[in-house]
Amino acid sequence: MDRVQKAIDLFKSGCNCSQAVICAYSDLFGMDEGTAMCVSEGFGGGMGRMRLTCGAVSGMFMLVGLKYSKGIPKDLETRTKIYDTVQQMAKAFEEKNGSIVCGDLLGINKPKDNGAVPTERNGEFYKKRPCVGCVEDCARLVEEYLLENLLENNA
Repeated sequence: MDRVQKAIDLFKSGCNCSQAVICAYSDLFGMDEGTAMCVSEGFGGGMGRMRLTCGAVSGMFMLVGLKYSKGIPKDLETRTKIYDTVQQMAKAFEEKNGSIVCGDLLGINKPKDNGAVPTERNGEFYKKRPCVGCVEDCARLVEEYLLENLLENNA
């Protein structure tokens, strides 16, 4: 299955935006889907529905770490590579969508109801929200920035 479509399908099946992006690719970067699902759940809705950094963008950034990090605290060369890649991907997403901030993307600053309660997914949700497109855009950026090199390295 196409990984971009997998990310979209995961989101539409109930995963939050962050889970959808990271879970579509986690196996390629050495993380099982169950762990990816757990570790990314708090990033949905712009980090715990606080409308901060878009969850799909956060999921994309986590994949950068999975690809490049060696898990060595003082490895500034690797950290520089990760930060540079994150900034490039953020810029590409922002150029297409206008922001990487969930509230900006949704056109709201804070949730009007109980901020911790996720919005019910229904037809209206998908009509009003750009989230599916954000998940798709992040998955495409993963393909462009991370997957092509991964496939070349594994060839």
